[in-house]
Amino acid sequence: MSGRPTRRRLGRAFFARPAPVVARELVGALLVRDDESLVARIVETEAYMQHDPACHAYRQLTPRNAPLYGPAGHAYVYSSYGLHWCLNTATGADGSAEGCLLRAAEPLDGLEVMRARRGERVRARDLLRGPARLAQAFGLDGTWSGRDLCAGGPLHLASDGTSLPVGAGPRVGVTQAADTPWRFAASGSPWVSAYKRSPRAPRAAQSAAG
Repeated sequence: MSGRPTRRRLGRAFFARPAPVVARELVGALLVRDDESLVARIVETEAYMQHDPACHAYRQLTPRNAPLYGPAGHAYVYSSYGLHWCLNTATGADGSAEGCLLRAAEPLDGLEVMRARRGERVRARDLLRGPARLAQAFGLDGTWSGRDLCAGGPLHLASDGTSLPVGAGPRVGVTQAADTPWRFAASGSPWVSAYKRSPRAPRAAQSAAG
């Protein structure tokens, strides 16, 4: 016996709630890719909702953002600046576009595979420290977008009962709604990515002053 806690795959009901609720509760959960024996503990997430100008679905439905409209528990994998892929999961009710970005995680199993993708000289701390690094280490690209994370496929989210202290703050790098406190991170975790505010994001006080 390994002595490891039992993992329970997160089902549709977990994701079928508002994105900020799901994003907070995903901190401490596990990202699992069974076909490559990859496991990581999520330590940082961000929430996005349809009425939020920083959300990809803020303006309209497109082929790219369609997975955000549900059903909940489906993957939304998008390309950032045409260079990097980022993994999200759709949340909320069908037809209501919202989701959670997985920003950072602590690697637990499959470090050899992660290093092969990220580079042998990359520090363990930086293997999954940032959404693009996380997706690269797990071998995720646009072909994973729209896949059901609750239907028994190799990529899924799970719980082993671990609970981490969670803090909330503004999201990283967005130019719109930059002060919305929908970034959730494990307090004191060295695996969390650094906060960087977009230089193009107006300060709240400046916006209020017009």
